[in-house]
Amino acid sequence: MSLVQALPPGPLDIVGDIHGEIDALEPLLAHLDYDAQGRHRDGRTLVFLGDFCDRGPDSPAVLARVAQLVASGHAVAVIGNHEISLLRNDAKDGAGWFFDARLASDHDKYAPFARPTASERVAIVAFLGTLPVALERADLRIVHAAWLPAQIAAARQLPPGSVRTEYDHWEAEVRRQAQDGTLARRLAAERQQWPHDLEDPLHKPPFLQAHADNELLKAMLNPLKVLTSGVERQGTDPFYAGGKWRFVERIAWWDSYTDAAPVVVGHYWRRPVVPAPETLTHEEESLFSNTPPFAWHGQRHNVFCVDYSVGGRWRARKAGTPQDPQYRLAALRWPERTLLFEDGAQVATTGFGT
Repeated sequence: MSLVQALPPGPLDIVGDIHGEIDALEPLLAHLDYDAQGRHRDGRTLVFLGDFCDRGPDSPAVLARVAQLVASGHAVAVIGNHEISLLRNDAKDGAGWFFDARLASDHDKYAPFARPTASERVAIVAFLGTLPVALERADLRIVHAAWLPAQIAAARQLPPGSVRTEYDHWEAEVRRQAQDGTLARRLAAERQQWPHDLEDPLHKPPFLQAHADNELLKAMLNPLKVLTSGVERQGTDPFYAGGKWRFVERIAWWDSYTDAAPVVVGHYWRRPVVPAPETLTHEEESLFSNTPPFAWHGQRHNVFCVDYSVGGRWRARKAGTPQDPQYRLAALRWPERTLLFEDGAQVATTGFGT
Protein backbone atom coordinates (compact mmCIF):
# COMPACT_ATOMS: atom_id res chain seq x y z
CA MET A 1 0.00 0.00 0.00
CA SER A 2 1.15 3.51 -0.81
CA LEU A 3 -0.22 6.94 -1.73
CA VAL A 4 -1.08 5.41 -5.13
CA GLN A 5 -3.73 2.78 -4.55
CA ALA A 6 -5.86 0.31 -6.50
CA LEU A 7 -9.04 1.52 -8.15
CA PRO A 8 -11.93 -0.91 -7.49
CA PRO A 9 -13.09 -3.14 -10.36
CA GLY A 10 -16.40 -2.72 -12.13
CA PRO A 11 -18.34 0.31 -13.39
CA LEU A 12 -17.61 3.68 -11.79
CA ASP A 13 -19.21 7.08 -11.27
CA ILE A 14 -16.45 9.68 -10.97
CA VAL A 15 -17.63 12.86 -9.21
CA GLY A 16 -15.92 16.20 -9.85
CA ASP A 17 -14.90 18.86 -7.33
CA ILE A 18 -17.76 19.64 -4.92
CA HIS A 19 -16.47 22.65 -2.93
CA GLY A 20 -19.05 22.58 -0.16
CA GLU A 21 -22.09 22.41 -2.46
CA ILE A 22 -24.08 19.79 -0.58
CA ASP A 23 -27.28 20.82 -2.41
CA ALA A 24 -25.63 19.76 -5.66
CA LEU A 25 -24.08 16.56 -4.32
CA GLU A 26 -27.22 14.98 -2.88
CA PRO A 27 -29.34 15.30 -6.07
CA LEU A 28 -26.44 13.99 -8.12
CA LEU A 29 -26.16 10.89 -5.93
CA ALA A 30 -29.92 10.37 -6.26
CA HIS A 31 -29.84 10.66 -10.06
CA LEU A 32 -26.91 8.22 -10.10
CA ASP A 33 -29.19 5.84 -8.18
CA TYR A 34 -27.11 5.36 -5.03
CA ASP A 35 -28.89 4.74 -1.74
CA ALA A 36 -28.08 6.47 1.55
CA GLN A 37 -25.31 3.94 2.31
CA GLY A 38 -23.75 4.31 -1.12
CA ARG A 39 -25.05 1.01 -2.50
CA HIS A 40 -25.96 0.72 -6.16
CA ARG A 41 -28.21 -2.00 -7.54
CA ASP A 42 -25.82 -2.54 -10.46
CA GLY A 43 -22.74 -2.77 -8.26
CA ARG A 44 -21.28 0.58 -9.32
CA THR A 45 -18.71 2.42 -7.20
CA LEU A 46 -18.44 6.13 -6.51
CA VAL A 47 -15.06 7.81 -7.05
CA PHE A 48 -14.45 11.30 -5.66
CA LEU A 49 -11.79 13.50 -7.22
CA GLY A 50 -11.04 15.70 -4.18
CA ASP A 51 -11.67 19.39 -3.43
CA PHE A 52 -14.68 18.62 -1.27
CA CYS A 53 -14.44 21.85 0.69
CA ASP A 54 -14.03 25.66 0.60
CA ARG A 55 -16.09 28.46 -0.96
CA GLY A 56 -19.47 26.68 -0.83
CA PRO A 57 -22.10 26.96 1.92
CA ASP A 58 -21.63 23.61 3.71
CA SER A 59 -18.19 22.03 3.53
CA PRO A 60 -18.73 20.08 6.79
CA ALA A 61 -21.79 18.34 5.33
CA VAL A 62 -19.98 17.43 2.12
CA LEU A 63 -16.99 16.05 3.98
CA ALA A 64 -19.20 14.07 6.36
CA ARG A 65 -21.15 12.59 3.44
CA VAL A 66 -18.05 11.63 1.47
CA ALA A 67 -16.42 10.15 4.57
CA GLN A 68 -19.57 8.11 5.28
CA LEU A 69 -19.68 6.79 1.72
CA VAL A 70 -16.00 5.83 1.78
CA ALA A 71 -16.40 4.14 5.17
CA SER A 72 -19.30 2.11 3.75
CA GLY A 73 -16.93 0.52 1.25
CA HIS A 74 -19.02 1.72 -1.71
CA ALA A 75 -16.88 4.76 -2.57
CA VAL A 76 -13.23 5.74 -2.89
CA ALA A 77 -11.61 9.16 -3.02
CA VAL A 78 -8.35 10.96 -3.71
CA ILE A 79 -7.15 14.07 -1.94
CA GLY A 80 -7.24 17.50 -3.60
CA ASN A 81 -5.17 20.60 -3.04
CA HIS A 82 -7.84 22.20 -0.83
CA GLU A 83 -7.78 19.24 1.54
CA ILE A 84 -3.99 19.35 1.71
CA SER A 85 -4.16 23.03 2.69
CA LEU A 86 -6.61 22.11 5.46
CA LEU A 87 -4.40 19.27 6.74
CA ARG A 88 -1.39 21.59 6.82
CA ASN A 89 -3.25 24.43 8.59
CA ASP A 90 -2.55 26.55 5.52
CA ALA A 91 -5.55 28.90 5.49
CA LYS A 92 -6.40 29.84 1.92
CA ASP A 93 -9.11 31.87 0.20
CA GLY A 94 -12.51 30.28 0.84
CA ALA A 95 -11.45 28.29 3.90
CA GLY A 96 -13.02 30.61 6.49
CA TRP A 97 -15.54 27.87 7.29
CA PHE A 98 -12.64 26.01 9.00
CA PHE A 99 -9.99 28.62 9.84
CA ASP A 100 -10.70 31.52 12.17
CA ALA A 101 -7.87 33.43 10.47
CA ARG A 102 -9.92 33.54 7.24
CA LEU A 103 -13.31 34.18 8.80
CA ALA A 104 -13.36 37.96 8.38
CA SER A 105 -11.69 38.07 4.95
CA ASP A 106 -13.98 35.36 3.54
CA HIS A 107 -17.21 36.74 4.94
CA ASP A 108 -18.11 39.21 2.19
CA LYS A 109 -17.38 36.74 -0.60
CA TYR A 110 -18.67 33.43 0.71
CA ALA A 111 -20.93 33.86 3.75
CA PRO A 112 -23.16 32.37 4.94
CA PHE A 113 -21.27 29.13 5.41
CA ALA A 114 -21.56 26.34 7.98
CA ARG A 115 -18.72 25.83 10.43
CA PRO A 116 -17.80 22.50 12.05
CA THR A 117 -18.06 21.63 15.71
CA ALA A 118 -14.95 20.61 17.62
CA SER A 119 -15.73 16.91 17.15
CA GLU A 120 -16.45 17.43 13.45
CA ARG A 121 -13.06 19.10 13.05
CA VAL A 122 -11.33 16.08 14.53
CA ALA A 123 -13.26 13.72 12.24
CA ILE A 124 -12.52 15.83 9.16
CA VAL A 125 -8.77 15.87 9.79
CA ALA A 126 -8.74 12.15 10.55
CA PHE A 127 -10.60 11.29 7.35
CA LEU A 128 -8.51 13.49 5.08
CA GLY A 129 -5.32 12.03 6.51
CA THR A 130 -6.28 8.60 5.15
CA LEU A 131 -6.73 9.61 1.50
CA PRO A 132 -4.35 8.61 -1.31
CA VAL A 133 -3.21 10.98 -4.05
CA ALA A 134 -4.03 8.63 -6.94
CA LEU A 135 -5.97 5.50 -7.87
CA GLU A 136 -5.31 3.17 -10.79
CA ARG A 137 -6.23 0.00 -12.61
CA ALA A 138 -5.38 -1.29 -16.06
CA ASP A 139 -8.06 0.69 -17.91
CA LEU A 140 -8.13 3.94 -15.90
CA ARG A 141 -6.14 6.36 -13.75
CA ILE A 142 -7.55 8.84 -11.23
CA VAL A 143 -5.74 11.87 -9.77
CA HIS A 144 -6.88 15.31 -8.70
CA ALA A 145 -4.76 17.43 -11.06
CA ALA A 146 -1.92 15.78 -13.02
CA TRP A 147 -0.54 12.33 -13.80
CA LEU A 148 3.21 12.60 -14.41
CA PRO A 149 5.40 9.47 -14.31
CA ALA A 150 8.19 10.83 -12.09
CA GLN A 151 5.83 12.30 -9.51
CA ILE A 152 3.60 9.20 -9.51
CA ALA A 153 6.71 7.06 -9.00
CA ALA A 154 7.67 9.21 -6.01
CA ALA A 155 4.17 8.86 -4.52
CA ARG A 156 4.33 5.07 -4.94
CA GLN A 157 7.24 5.03 -2.48
CA LEU A 158 5.29 6.82 0.27
CA PRO A 159 3.16 4.97 2.83
CA PRO A 160 -0.58 5.56 3.30
CA GLY A 161 -1.39 8.39 5.65
CA SER A 162 1.83 10.28 4.91
CA VAL A 163 0.47 13.13 2.75
CA ARG A 164 0.89 15.84 5.35
CA THR A 165 4.34 14.83 6.62
CA GLU A 166 5.73 14.34 3.11
CA TYR A 167 4.18 17.56 1.85
CA ASP A 168 5.68 19.42 4.82
CA HIS A 169 9.05 17.86 4.03
CA TRP A 170 8.99 19.21 0.50
CA GLU A 171 7.79 22.64 1.61
CA ALA A 172 10.70 22.78 4.04
CA GLU A 173 13.03 21.92 1.17
CA VAL A 174 11.55 24.79 -0.86
CA ARG A 175 12.27 27.17 2.02
CA ARG A 176 15.80 25.81 2.40
CA GLN A 177 16.59 26.33 -1.27
CA ALA A 178 15.10 29.81 -1.15
CA GLN A 179 17.21 30.72 1.88
CA ASP A 180 20.43 29.19 0.52
CA GLY A 181 20.36 31.38 -2.59
CA THR A 182 19.34 34.95 -3.24
CA LEU A 183 15.61 34.26 -3.51
CA ALA A 184 14.69 35.14 0.07
CA ARG A 185 16.44 38.50 -0.18
CA ARG A 186 14.84 39.28 -3.52
CA LEU A 187 11.39 38.38 -2.15
CA ALA A 188 11.88 40.73 0.80
CA ALA A 189 12.94 43.53 -1.52
CA GLU A 190 9.88 43.06 -3.74
CA ARG A 191 7.57 43.12 -0.71
CA GLN A 192 9.00 46.48 0.22
CA GLN A 193 8.62 47.80 -3.33
CA TRP A 194 5.00 46.61 -3.67
CA PRO A 195 3.05 47.54 -0.52
CA HIS A 196 -0.35 46.12 -1.51
CA ASP A 197 -1.71 42.75 -0.48
CA LEU A 198 -1.51 40.26 -3.35
CA GLU A 199 -5.07 39.19 -2.45
CA ASP A 200 -6.32 42.69 -3.33
CA PRO A 201 -7.92 42.43 -6.80
CA LEU A 202 -8.01 46.22 -7.22
CA HIS A 203 -4.23 46.66 -7.24
CA LYS A 204 -2.55 44.76 -10.03
CA PRO A 205 1.15 44.39 -9.28
CA PRO A 206 3.97 44.65 -11.77
CA PHE A 207 5.59 41.37 -12.71
CA LEU A 208 7.49 40.42 -9.56
CA GLN A 209 10.26 38.11 -10.70
CA ALA A 210 11.26 36.84 -7.26
CA HIS A 211 7.62 36.01 -6.50
CA ALA A 212 7.45 34.15 -9.82
CA ASP A 213 10.63 32.22 -9.01
CA ASN A 214 9.29 31.33 -5.57
CA GLU A 215 5.90 30.23 -6.92
CA LEU A 216 7.55 28.05 -9.55
CA LEU A 217 9.92 26.47 -7.03
CA LYS A 218 6.97 25.69 -4.73
CA ALA A 219 4.87 24.38 -7.62
CA MET A 220 7.33 22.02 -9.23
CA LEU A 221 9.80 20.79 -6.58
CA ASN A 222 7.17 18.98 -4.49
CA PRO A 223 5.86 15.88 -6.31
CA LEU A 224 2.66 15.78 -4.22
CA LYS A 225 1.93 19.37 -5.15
CA VAL A 226 2.35 18.60 -8.85
CA LEU A 227 -0.13 15.71 -8.61
CA THR A 228 -2.71 17.76 -6.69
CA SER A 229 -2.20 21.26 -8.14
CA GLY A 230 -0.92 20.66 -11.67
CA VAL A 231 2.08 21.58 -13.79
CA GLU A 232 3.11 25.23 -13.94
CA ARG A 233 5.48 27.54 -15.78
CA GLN A 234 6.43 31.19 -15.41
CA GLY A 235 3.84 33.55 -16.82
CA THR A 236 4.39 36.83 -18.60
CA ASP A 237 1.76 39.05 -16.98
CA PRO A 238 0.27 38.89 -13.46
CA PHE A 239 -3.29 37.55 -13.37
CA TYR A 240 -5.82 37.22 -10.57
CA ALA A 241 -6.97 33.65 -9.79
CA GLY A 242 -7.89 31.70 -6.69
CA GLY A 243 -8.11 34.86 -4.61
CA LYS A 244 -4.69 36.36 -5.33
CA TRP A 245 -2.37 37.73 -8.01
CA ARG A 246 -0.26 35.03 -9.62
CA PHE A 247 2.96 35.03 -11.62
CA VAL A 248 3.04 31.42 -12.81
CA GLU A 249 0.39 29.67 -14.87
CA ARG A 250 -0.89 26.14 -15.18
CA ILE A 251 -0.14 24.34 -18.40
CA ALA A 252 -2.01 21.60 -20.24
CA TRP A 253 0.18 18.69 -19.10
CA TRP A 254 -2.14 16.35 -21.01
CA ASP A 255 -0.72 17.62 -24.30
CA SER A 256 2.46 15.73 -23.40
CA TYR A 257 0.76 12.65 -21.95
CA THR A 258 1.47 9.66 -24.24
CA ASP A 259 0.42 6.63 -22.16
CA ALA A 260 -2.50 4.53 -23.42
CA ALA A 261 -4.29 4.44 -20.04
CA PRO A 262 -6.98 7.15 -19.76
CA VAL A 263 -6.75 9.67 -16.92
CA VAL A 264 -9.66 11.45 -15.21
CA VAL A 265 -8.97 14.63 -13.22
CA GLY A 266 -10.82 17.48 -11.53
CA HIS A 267 -9.25 20.76 -10.41
CA TYR A 268 -9.39 22.87 -13.58
CA TRP A 269 -12.76 24.65 -13.46
CA ARG A 270 -14.03 23.62 -16.84
CA ARG A 271 -17.35 25.17 -17.91
CA PRO A 272 -20.38 23.14 -19.05
CA VAL A 273 -21.42 25.87 -21.49
CA VAL A 274 -19.36 27.59 -24.16
CA PRO A 275 -18.39 30.91 -22.56
CA ALA A 276 -18.22 34.21 -24.37
CA PRO A 277 -14.56 34.87 -25.25
CA GLU A 278 -14.47 38.04 -23.18
CA THR A 279 -15.56 36.13 -20.06
CA LEU A 280 -12.82 33.48 -20.21
CA THR A 281 -10.49 33.45 -17.24
CA HIS A 282 -6.76 33.36 -17.86
CA GLU A 283 -6.68 29.66 -17.00
CA GLU A 284 -9.69 28.72 -19.12
CA GLU A 285 -8.20 30.49 -22.11
CA SER A 286 -4.88 28.70 -21.78
CA LEU A 287 -6.29 25.24 -20.98
CA PHE A 288 -9.71 24.82 -22.62
CA SER A 289 -10.30 27.60 -25.14
CA ASN A 290 -10.00 25.14 -28.04
CA THR A 291 -11.67 22.17 -26.30
CA PRO A 292 -15.46 21.68 -26.42
CA PRO A 293 -17.08 21.38 -22.97
CA PHE A 294 -17.69 17.63 -23.14
CA ALA A 295 -14.66 16.54 -25.18
CA TRP A 296 -11.74 14.38 -24.12
CA HIS A 297 -8.47 16.23 -24.47
CA GLY A 298 -4.73 15.68 -24.58
CA GLN A 299 -2.30 14.37 -27.16
CA ARG A 300 -4.13 11.03 -27.31
CA HIS A 301 -7.57 12.39 -26.39
CA ASN A 302 -7.63 10.15 -23.33
CA VAL A 303 -7.65 12.73 -20.50
CA PHE A 304 -10.90 14.16 -19.13
CA CYS A 305 -11.51 16.95 -16.63
CA VAL A 306 -14.85 16.46 -14.86
CA ASP A 307 -14.74 19.66 -12.76
CA TYR A 308 -17.64 21.71 -14.15
CA SER A 309 -17.10 24.71 -11.86
CA VAL A 310 -19.74 24.10 -9.20
CA GLY A 311 -17.19 25.74 -6.89
CA GLY A 312 -18.07 29.04 -8.59
CA ARG A 313 -21.72 28.82 -7.60
CA TRP A 314 -21.10 31.32 -4.79
CA ARG A 315 -20.66 33.96 -7.50
CA ALA A 316 -24.10 33.17 -8.93
CA ARG A 317 -25.72 33.40 -5.49
CA LYS A 318 -24.08 36.77 -4.88
CA ALA A 319 -25.36 37.94 -8.27
CA GLY A 320 -28.90 36.74 -7.51
CA THR A 321 -28.78 34.05 -10.24
CA PRO A 322 -28.31 30.80 -8.29
CA GLN A 323 -29.32 28.61 -11.26
CA ASP A 324 -26.56 29.93 -13.53
CA PRO A 325 -25.74 27.06 -15.94
CA GLN A 326 -22.03 27.90 -15.85
CA TYR A 327 -21.68 26.24 -12.43
CA ARG A 328 -22.64 22.57 -12.22
CA LEU A 329 -21.67 19.32 -10.56
CA ALA A 330 -21.16 16.25 -12.73
CA ALA A 331 -20.12 12.62 -12.60
CA LEU A 332 -18.36 10.82 -15.43
CA ARG A 333 -19.75 7.31 -15.81
CA TRP A 334 -17.14 4.70 -16.71
CA PRO A 335 -16.94 2.69 -18.94
CA GLU A 336 -19.93 4.41 -20.60
CA ARG A 337 -18.03 7.74 -20.86
CA THR A 338 -21.25 9.71 -20.31
CA LEU A 339 -21.79 12.65 -17.97
CA LEU A 340 -24.64 12.93 -15.50
CA PHE A 341 -25.34 16.33 -13.89
CA GLU A 342 -27.04 17.13 -10.59
CA ASP A 343 -30.29 18.02 -12.38
CA GLY A 344 -30.40 14.58 -14.02
CA ALA A 345 -29.28 15.75 -17.46
CA GLN A 346 -27.12 13.25 -19.34
CA VAL A 347 -24.53 14.14 -21.96
CA ALA A 348 -22.27 11.89 -24.02
CA THR A 349 -18.61 12.83 -24.02
CA THR A 350 -16.89 13.15 -27.39
CA GLY A 351 -13.59 12.46 -29.10
CA PHE A 352 -12.28 9.71 -26.86
CA GLY A 353 -9.08 8.27 -28.29
CA THR A 354 -9.44 9.99 -31.65
